[in-house]
Amino acid sequence: MNVARETFDRELRRLQDDMLELGRMTANAMLEAIAALRARNLEQAQRILAADAAINERRFALESDCLLLIATQQPMASDLRIVAAVLDITSNLERMADHAKGIAKITIMLGSERLIKPLVDIPVMAQKAVQMLQDALDTFVRRDAEAARQIVDRDDEIDAYYDQIYRELLSYMLADPRTINQATLLLWIAHNIERYADRVTNICERVVFTVTGEMKELDLRGPSEPTPA
Repeated sequence: MNVARETFDRELRRLQDDMLELGRMTANAMLEAIAALRARNLEQAQRILAADAAINERRFALESDCLLLIATQQPMASDLRIVAAVLDITSNLERMADHAKGIAKITIMLGSERLIKPLVDIPVMAQKAVQMLQDALDTFVRRDAEAARQIVDRDDEIDAYYDQIYRELLSYMLADPRTINQATLLLWIAHNIERYADRVTNICERVVFTVTGEMKELDLRGPSEPTPA
């Protein structure tokens, strides 16, 4: 029985390590996407699109390993919550990488077009969202539900950045209709970052579920302005 438990614990640690590596890839995807945007580096943006396939493959492999562990080891109670959390977090991480890919696509759409405003708030917003992700994954490793709840509160700051960017870009569009296309693209970028941070909230909810067994939404708030279609 002890041997079986040791085998299960070893597989569980491997799943967690693989999930953390996927988290690293997801964080890097966002940082690279913003770097490509700031540098107007279209080749770098293309590499981000190509690298997304590896993130998708890792997600599917992780999901398969989780299901195999459930089928073969039949974990109970807290062990099953951990596996279920890894499954859900893995899905969120892959979708977060899609938001970074979306930013890379917009960078390519912008091409060499001169920006209507300096990129100030968007890079800061992205850095804060990535830090939220890294901290959320750390709370999962430490099984720290209270710290996970506190990370959710930081999403308000991301929403505030989004609202500020929305209002500023709207003022550009109203002042000069020729800016509408680019302003809309920049707003989509901010929206991708805002959604990226929202998925960190989902991860934090899974941390709380893993520790306490309680599943509930931790943050029902969002940006005050409508998001682009």
